[in-house]
Parts: sequence; C-alpha cells; structure tokens
Amino acid sequence: MPSSILATALAVLVVAGCGQGDSIAHLPRPGSPGPRADEMPALLNATLPFRYPAGLYARKVQGNVTLTLFIDRAGRVVGDSTQIDEPSGLPALDTAAVNRSAELRFVPAKLRGEAIPVSILFPVYFRHPQGYPLPGDSILQSAATESTGV
Repeated sequence: MPSSILATALAVLVVAGCGQGDSIAHLPRPGSPGPRADEMPALLNATLPFRYPAGLYARKVQGNVTLTLFIDRAGRVVGDSTQIDEPSGLPALDTAAVNRSAELRFVPAKLRGEAIPVSILFPVYFRHPQGYPLPGDSILQSAATESTGV
C-alpha cells in the first residue's frame, strides 16, 4: 500500500479546558462544564499519521472512529490518555486510530494567553478512494472544498 494512502481526520469538536495542572485524572470529559479555552488547539501536522490497515484497505472497508485526546500545554497528545469515544465497529480501524494519535501535534489551547491542557474529541475518517460515500460524508466533502477552494 502506498504511504500516501492516509485516513482523513478532522477535529470538529474542541471543548473542555482544565485548570493549571496537566493531570488527566482531573480533566472534564469533552462537553462537560468547566473552564474553556479562549483559543482552541490547532492541528500542526501537514500529513496525518493514521494508516489504513492493509487488509481493510484492500477490501475497501471504510469507517469512522472518534477519539478523546488529551493535549498537554506543549500541544502534544498524551498517548496513554487516548480513548475511543465512538468505535467504528471494526477493531482494526479503532486500533489504527489510537496507535498513531500520539503523533498528532497541536498549537496548544490558551486561556487568557496562557497555554493550558485540554481534552478534545477528534474524529478519524477512514475512506477508500474507490469506496462508496458513507452517511454524513457530505460534511467531509464540504470541508475539503473549503480548504482547497475547489
């Protein structure tokens, strides 16, 4: 499989900042009340790290995985904090998303100008270029059109 075959990912919901510590034990779940960042984290990766599992790619199997990521004050994903919020129903896709999530890098979230750790929901969309659109894929097409201007 060519290394250029990647899963498409968009961070569509960024919520729930926390206080001064970087402890995930005290971090609210995304969407829960609590301090919110003034500036949300911004993805820095030019190329997303997710790789389609070869067997599923060959069969054109597609799916979505939503991860809960903990991003520290430096904009790094704390790898062992990543959890599956919404599984794809395909363990190989879920594992592929979790295993590479620590390679994501962000401009950190900020509260009153100071970098803070946050928890976010991060959807990962595994799409085969010859696969059929899945329900809800029109939002992916809209996002691609907006980012490319096509």
